[in-house]
Amino acid sequence: MLRRLLRPVNAELDEHLPTDHKLSQVYRVGAGLTGLLLVVFGILGIIDRIGFFDTGGDTVLALNTNGALSVLSICIGVLLFVGMVIGGSFASTLNIALGLLFIASGFVNLALLDTGLNFLAFRIQNVLFSFVVGVMLMWFGMYGRVGSALPHDNPYWRARHPEQAAREERMRARPGAVAMGPSA
Repeated sequence: MLRRLLRPVNAELDEHLPTDHKLSQVYRVGAGLTGLLLVVFGILGIIDRIGFFDTGGDTVLALNTNGALSVLSICIGVLLFVGMVIGGSFASTLNIALGLLFIASGFVNLALLDTGLNFLAFRIQNVLFSFVVGVMLMWFGMYGRVGSALPHDNPYWRARHPEQAAREERMRARPGAVAMGPSA
């Protein structure tokens, strides 16, 4: 009972998404595009030679920044590039995790606006950017992985319904059998 509560899905993520599966491309594109955006933002912030913890209101691409935020953006962008290169479930999980961190960062920095603890020089546009990037990364990470109507050939559906997937596989293996669809 405790094992079932701790692991409600009887699957390991790395075992049920083949590396060449088409969903991997979605995870890779999401990680790559977001990583590129963050790296460009970070490099432009560093090029402007803004102080590391300066909160003077320097902007890059309409977002407030300082040296610390620029370096952090580059690091996260590189991490997303690593996810893009690895692909598969790793990229999906990384997108979801970083998406959650961006949303959490948005809330934390929203609370820190106009305080002395705002060492990343966030303004409201940065908070909104964090929310948008967080939702975007989570969408890319969850695409084809979470939903109530996943197709039966989806590797995540198959991992969550191993008995029914095996039954459908046996039916497909029979000579002259008609493939069973979602209504089966």
